[in-house]
Amino acid sequence: MATYNKFNQFTKDLIDAKHNFGSHVFKVMLTNVAPAATNSVKADITDLATGSGYTAGGTATTITESTSSGVAKVSGTDVVFTSTGTIGPFRYAVLYNSTQTTPLNPLVAYWDYGSSISLGNTETLTVSFDATNGIFQIS
Repeated sequence: MATYNKFNQFTKDLIDAKHNFGSHVFKVMLTNVAPAATNSVKADITDLATGSGYTAGGTATTITESTSSGVAKVSGTDVVFTSTGTIGPFRYAVLYNSTQTTPLNPLVAYWDYGSSISLGNTETLTVSFDATNGIFQIS
């Protein structure tokens, strides 16, 4: 299972209303360069190049929100990458807001798979968000 890591700037961006989880588009992109907690926008991340079924900039996830007993939860649908050749190597899946322009494409979080992965022809990677806890919760 991949390990969740929040970008430090994400908390400030929430306070400053930079993310609208009801209307903005959020994407997952892949990288083999370790993100730093201090990264704040997509341009800080080294994305994989387009090819073999991967599109630079990643793939959108559909975001849902729910609130229960004073706890707000943000969840996302699985993102599936299917290789038509070789994708990778990559180790990290990065979630960012592809709608926001100021700042441009702010980062949310990333997941560390622990070691580099490459997908061979017709292999898939499914980035699944925690079904119980979502991407994150605020209480």
